[in-house]
Amino acid sequence: MSEYKINKITDTLWEIPKEGKMRAPGRIYALEGMLPNIRKDNALAQVANVAHLPGIVGYSLAMPDIHWGYGFPIGGVAAFDVEDGVVSPGGVGYDINCGVRLLATKLGRKDVEPHMQRIVDCLFNRVPTGVGSEGKLKISEKEYNEVMIGGARWSVEKGYGSASDLEYIEESGEIKGADPSAVSKKARERGRGQLGTLGSGNHFLEVGYVEEVFDAKAAEAIGLELDQVTLMIHCGSRGFGHQVCDDFLQVMIRAAQKYGIELPDRQLCCAPVKSAEGEQYLKAMRCAVNYAFANRQVISVWAKEAMAEALSVGEESLGVRTVYEVTHNIAKIEEHPVDGKPKKLCVHRKGATRAFGPGQPAIPARYRAVGQPVLIPGDMGRYSFVAVGTEKAMNESWGSTCHGAGREMSRKQATKIAGGRNITKELAEKGIIVRGASRGTLAEEISEAYKDVSDVVEVCHRAGLSKKVARIRPMGNIKG
Repeated sequence: MSEYKINKITDTLWEIPKEGKMRAPGRIYALEGMLPNIRKDNALAQVANVAHLPGIVGYSLAMPDIHWGYGFPIGGVAAFDVEDGVVSPGGVGYDINCGVRLLATKLGRKDVEPHMQRIVDCLFNRVPTGVGSEGKLKISEKEYNEVMIGGARWSVEKGYGSASDLEYIEESGEIKGADPSAVSKKARERGRGQLGTLGSGNHFLEVGYVEEVFDAKAAEAIGLELDQVTLMIHCGSRGFGHQVCDDFLQVMIRAAQKYGIELPDRQLCCAPVKSAEGEQYLKAMRCAVNYAFANRQVISVWAKEAMAEALSVGEESLGVRTVYEVTHNIAKIEEHPVDGKPKKLCVHRKGATRAFGPGQPAIPARYRAVGQPVLIPGDMGRYSFVAVGTEKAMNESWGSTCHGAGREMSRKQATKIAGGRNITKELAEKGIIVRGASRGTLAEEISEAYKDVSDVVEVCHRAGLSKKVARIRPMGNIKG
């Protein structure tokens, strides 16, 4: 259990004082009642450890969904000066650009509720799921390189969706600066057959409906209304991103020694942003980011086709549109004010969502008056949330907020607690139809394994990092 001293700043913000070789304090967004559980793993030590890294600006931050991760805690946010700071694979994670896309339809809850079993079956048959799952897409080496550079744009050019989708994806679904030559042969091999696949673990494709609206003005701007049916896709860069991370952890361990960077934890291995090693990692990471953008774009098209098949209607009748897509695991070069002056920073968000406030040019024009849509999925048995970013987030957290519920127990613990329970039946009794690649997957993903996402969202709402807009209740879910 972590014994770190924590000082109360506000009811929703706590600080680990700067001491020893920390270059900045650590800050955690949470309610007091959450702290005992947060202290149970090593996450607070990880917040403090991140504060040791060269070039950190402001604070080492953690969102209320914080839990232990590799190097950085999951829920961690930290910004480093591009000139004298570092980039760390542990600050991005293994599943590079794990993210969420929300699709809205013009259907109502009553239109789909009687057909949920067939909808879930069609989704499961159309979208490959599970560990090592391979997709239906076969791409040449040339096309593979194009995916790494073009992201979701590549998918659209190949007939998966329309150009209008791209406006509603972070970075327009195509982060610049990707270089396929920075990607290893092994990473290419691992990702080759996985484009258009959901993957495993907490990844999912969910059909839900808008159960409650908290902010009518923002909901109208985003295009959400009560009982409206939605689709939510949560997945990332599959084995491709995992291998990119693995490759560069070895590179960064050597780089830290080369540049004389003292590490409080080897998992925080890093290199200066402007070093050869730092630039190579960013080039390869961006390839994985674009792979994930392309992946979700393809899945969104197959999900729409599955819905149309299940309901025996034309796709036009569904009225499916992309509301927005956010990324959770990424390091991005962004400009933020520091001491009143704009400064280029390498912002690491690991299990955290970009939450840019109103008026920011990076936000689609449709949403600029209310702020960037923020998508915060919960567990498969409860609910998810849509929020918007705020001006306070821009000033306090590098335009960042929480990303989800956050695990409260390990997969092993969850499986033990699930025991011989029939999770599929339990959820069906609550009106939620689920299919998983295995019974083990459903056991690992029981609701009890996660924090209540409404508590996490409430912290960020009260702290002013994001504003609640709507709550979405699940009706059907496919899991890897």
